[in-house]
Amino acid sequence: MFFMKERLTEKLKAVAASVGIKEALVSLEYPTDPAHGDFSTNVALVGADKLKTSPRVLAEKIVAELKKDAPDFIGSIEIAGPGFVNFKIKDKALAEAVVGIAANKDDLKGPKADPAKKVMVEYTDPNPFKVFHIGHLMSNAIGESLSRLIEHSGAKVIRACYQGDVGLHVAKTIWGIKFFHPNNIKDFNSLKNKGSLNDRMLLLGNAYIKGSGAYDAADLSGSVSGGSAKSDLQKEIDLINKKIFEKSDSEINEIYETGRKWSLEYFDSVYARLGTKFDKLFFESEVGKAGVKAVNEFLGKGVFEKSEGAIVFRGENHGLHTRVFITSHGLPTYEAKELGLNEEKFRLCPDLTESVIVTGNEQDDYFRVLLKVLSLTAPEIAKKTRHLSHGLMRFASGKMSSRKGNIISAESLIDDIKTMVSKKMIGREFSAAEADKVADQVAIAAIKYTILRQSIGGDVIFDSAKSISFEGDSGPYLQYSAVRAQSVLNKAGKAAAPPARKLPDKVGLLERLIARFPDVALRARTEYAPQQVASYLIELAGAFNGFYARQEIINEKDPLSSYYLALTRAFLTTMTEGLGLLGIKVPDKM
Repeated sequence: MFFMKERLTEKLKAVAASVGIKEALVSLEYPTDPAHGDFSTNVALVGADKLKTSPRVLAEKIVAELKKDAPDFIGSIEIAGPGFVNFKIKDKALAEAVVGIAANKDDLKGPKADPAKKVMVEYTDPNPFKVFHIGHLMSNAIGESLSRLIEHSGAKVIRACYQGDVGLHVAKTIWGIKFFHPNNIKDFNSLKNKGSLNDRMLLLGNAYIKGSGAYDAADLSGSVSGGSAKSDLQKEIDLINKKIFEKSDSEINEIYETGRKWSLEYFDSVYARLGTKFDKLFFESEVGKAGVKAVNEFLGKGVFEKSEGAIVFRGENHGLHTRVFITSHGLPTYEAKELGLNEEKFRLCPDLTESVIVTGNEQDDYFRVLLKVLSLTAPEIAKKTRHLSHGLMRFASGKMSSRKGNIISAESLIDDIKTMVSKKMIGREFSAAEADKVADQVAIAAIKYTILRQSIGGDVIFDSAKSISFEGDSGPYLQYSAVRAQSVLNKAGKAAAPPARKLPDKVGLLERLIARFPDVALRARTEYAPQQVASYLIELAGAFNGFYARQEIINEKDPLSSYYLALTRAFLTTMTEGLGLLGIKVPDKM
């Protein structure tokens, strides 16, 4: 239907131009109610306003011209309401499209809209020495889906992850290991030679909590620091931070390198589970110097200014807020490092056409300042950079904070949902290994779908029970629908092999939805909106399950049985491809 839509759009543009309507006003949409047709256009409504005429009269004129030489797949053209023009595709054309998809899944992909583009997508961005939490899980689900949508459109995608492997959080963790309690450093040294990755990350997490709590609240003697003056403890942790950046202390270096290695191994284990593989890892420790250089260069050009020993950007001059880029200790802040990061991205890939950055929306103000600074220091990079922010995943206890120690890690959420799924699978015929694999795939689908089913900017309210439902608006429901289709094809065996022997005289909603997939995928990519794929797949699954309930698919005596099997295969292909765009796998069985 994508190609049909393209051909019809071109024809409509030509007819509209002939009656004085500009090409930019021409568009085709899918009617909400299938009874209104397969395509609809409001060109007569918007054109009539420009031409100072009646929409209905203009619609009649457009329809008359279209009918003189309508594309061969058009079954009917009708005027509805005040001047909408509705088009219906011939049933035979839709049936043939479905049979083509069943025989060759490449028919589902449509044309490549971005064949010459190279896009870097930066997402997830966990910090070594801290937990991979549910915020990182949200960023990962969104960034991975966007990457797949952009790839589907034909672009070359470079998946990137930017990690804060230096900074005050690292200094707090190392202080927690080295100074908070003698047993901490003993346990750390013991885990270097033995111990699980989980035990190692637990030690780092606890050390961060202790160090952060001590830094924020009190020194070792229990006196609370107040005002702008820093306690001796805070100065001590600040000094560790400086030594990490300078690599000037051998004992701190050893703790740092070991903890960093543990963190990266842990992150890799989570990525493997989620189905993400990054092409490029960027680290704050590697981009800081470039950021300092850029700040100092543009300090002399008036972009930055000195303030109390630090170097700042006066955002108020641009309707924003002031941010520090170089501290009074001469250390780069996140802002300066971000300048270095963006410079490094385009140094490595000078032919990037777009750089997409996915973060939580608590960084919105930060990125407004950063993008303004980039527009002044590297305008070409700024033009190609897009920041997309997502909301929070919320539970009854509200927003979680790693500093306070009540964080929900990504793995703990996945494992909790996995346990719930496993209980639902009791009594089904699975080996232990199969049950574990399927439960993991279903749990991850439940979480990813919950994140991706709504627009990127909003908060997600996670309902565990609803997320794993096999009926309704959930990832497992989509997986189950695909597995059901596969079981039909498995049962049919050789009879399910294409081509269909006979085509039906009438087709239904299922065929129409399958034919829409390339257009849905393209629009989701263009609008950076994975939720459009999620919504489409729910409607598609509903149409298939309705077809499955009312139609006997395997029947040797029915000449249309081969077509029904082709339709089932086309649905499975479409659902599998669509779930793939969301980063969700289809289990072998459920």
